[in-house]
Amino acid sequence: MSPERRADIILILTTMLAAAGWVFSKQTIQGLPPFGFIGMRFVLASACLLPFCIGNFKRVTKPDIGKAMGVGCALALALLSWIYAVSISDTLGEGAFIMSLSMLFVPLIAWGLFQQQPPRIFWFALPIAVLGLALLSVGDGDWQLSISQIGFLVAAVMLAIHFNLNSKYARRLPTLLLTCLQLFVTGCFGLLASGLFETFPDDVATDIWGWFLLSTILATSLRYVMQTTGQKGSAPTNAAIIMILEPVWTVLLSVTTYNEAMPINKMIGCALILLSLGVFRFNRVSHR
Repeated sequence: MSPERRADIILILTTMLAAAGWVFSKQTIQGLPPFGFIGMRFVLASACLLPFCIGNFKRVTKPDIGKAMGVGCALALALLSWIYAVSISDTLGEGAFIMSLSMLFVPLIAWGLFQQQPPRIFWFALPIAVLGLALLSVGDGDWQLSISQIGFLVAAVMLAIHFNLNSKYARRLPTLLLTCLQLFVTGCFGLLASGLFETFPDDVATDIWGWFLLSTILATSLRYVMQTTGQKGSAPTNAAIIMILEPVWTVLLSVTTYNEAMPINKMIGCALILLSLGVFRFNRVSHR
């Protein structure tokens, strides 16, 4: 098997693991408060990475560390919005497709923050995505965004903001150190929000802790290691297209695990969002 083919297989497995993370998270918050779950999950994930990047602290400046942690605030807000939406949603697959729109929001945010004009293909892909989102929001003949859909949408926008800020201000830090710092900031935000708005249960079932460990070790630490490994060995075009599979797997898991209803309008909406992402990603990568 060629190295590139092996890398593609790793990326496919990564998308499956990422999709499974939605289910792991949904199961965990049946027994743990959502913000508290995010806090513990990401503090523990950062602790797992810390031993591998302690030496890097000596080679970076305090201002750079501060910028990296500041950018991590955007990631924290994105994930807190996401977990809140997950906690009140019965449609994880739909949420995954909405979250995948963050890729389309990136050039729009860059235009507003840094005056970088979006590529021409963006204006072709965006209306397709908007139409797909509109179809996801049609229920019983009426159009309306549910609170969970708004939560997923806010999370997607915040992820796009994080992507832009991360690219702009955190280039001088080693990747592993950068990831560790931002996971830690996200965890701290989660614990703070939990302390302010949630009550931790007196007893937590053993199976809930099992889901928590799966979410932390497999869907967070291992997932990002696999994604980095796969992207290093895969052709950019292949990697970009493969990563679109995550919401597809999430839909399949949500339908089989939670009996998520997928009426025709939602199926078409998901297909349109998938089409818009495919057009945008393939065109962008092929012109690099």
